[in-house]
Amino acid sequence: MARSERGRNPFRFILLALLSLLLLAAAPAAPTPKVLLLEVEDAITPPVANYLSENIDQAVKTGYTAVVIRMDTPGGLDTAMRQIIQRELNANIPVVVYVGPKGARAASAGAIITLASDVAAMAPGTNLGAAHPVSVGAPSGSAPAGEKPSQPDTMTEKVTNDAVAYAKSLARLKHRDEQWAADIVRRSISTPASEALDKGVIDVMAEDLPDLLKRLDGRTVSKNGRTYTLKTLNAQIDERPMTWRDRLLAVISNPNVAYILMMIGLAGLYFELSSPGAILPGVVGGISLILAFFAFQTLPVNYAGIALILLAVIMFIAEIKVMSFGLLTVGGIVSMVLGSIILFRTPALAGQVSYGVILPVAFCFAAFFAACIYLVVKTYRTRPMSGASAMLGETAEVYSWAGGHGKVFCHGEYWNAAGPEGSLPWPVGVCREADC
Repeated sequence: MARSERGRNPFRFILLALLSLLLLAAAPAAPTPKVLLLEVEDAITPPVANYLSENIDQAVKTGYTAVVIRMDTPGGLDTAMRQIIQRELNANIPVVVYVGPKGARAASAGAIITLASDVAAMAPGTNLGAAHPVSVGAPSGSAPAGEKPSQPDTMTEKVTNDAVAYAKSLARLKHRDEQWAADIVRRSISTPASEALDKGVIDVMAEDLPDLLKRLDGRTVSKNGRTYTLKTLNAQIDERPMTWRDRLLAVISNPNVAYILMMIGLAGLYFELSSPGAILPGVVGGISLILAFFAFQTLPVNYAGIALILLAVIMFIAEIKVMSFGLLTVGGIVSMVLGSIILFRTPALAGQVSYGVILPVAFCFAAFFAACIYLVVKTYRTRPMSGASAMLGETAEVYSWAGGHGKVFCHGEYWNAAGPEGSLPWPVGVCREADC
């Protein structure tokens, strides 16, 4: 009996092995880690900030392993930058900023956003930095290169010191080079990818997105009192680009585009009011103004700039009605240029209207109204073509005449006329203003 029992043991082992395999097959598989990829390929504006903030929140709610922001930006608005950074720091999920693809840059606001990320990465051939606050026009205390300003610009110094403190606090929080963070603001330095890696400014240098995910796998990130281990080697990449609505809002929120829309709107309304019934200028002008007002809601608008631009348009219109020998036109051009320069209150160069936009627009408006003034003057000096005034100096044929009054035929019409007393027939005569 003992031999018989020992002979059955192999079958029991096989049966147990089969049952174990069935149980393993029935057990639920481990979920595949997912990574959310977001793209930034333009200036940092409020629509871009909303796009990133909303998707980071969605990634936290839906259980993504990490968020990767692939960035190529010249910079942008300070308010939009701070909104993105706050979302980065407070999200309960690792946020990776990848400056790529090759040839991309993260300048100004983009550099600070990269500095605040949980993992900073760059592709070869990219650069990072140049975050000094820049305003259009020379500061009041500026001096030639190499010379010390006689009177420092207090406002510029305040903005710069604020930006330096903000950059250094982010670098300290993320254990990055604080001196480098201060230098990109004060000295506007820009650092290539390899040098940034050597200085500890970034954590990873990767050729492309798959290489980045490979290098991130197994890396630990500590934030908000928790430690996260990235599992990105075989992660599913969900790319979520900006929708057409986000792109449209981002385009019209560009200060240059918003400025052009406002000028088109003002010109369209002027044409519609001066020539009622044209319809098309009014429709185009109304749509353009509404889009411009939306853009102004997302931008730090200086209402003194808007007032100066409106004053310029009023001067241009008044020049047509009041002959000021060009003084109102000159005043309008000066008012338009000054209003355009101060239209937006922001120290960021990406948040200002470019001189390359201001000067052509001002020139086109000036040329248009100068042409209008020329045509008005020419019209005033042109001899009337219809009515009694048009017959001055013309010859008229007497149709009937008696007692110094009668009818004459001129320009295809009969006119009552007064002239020398006498009886018919009278010869063809010259019509004078007092007679016809």
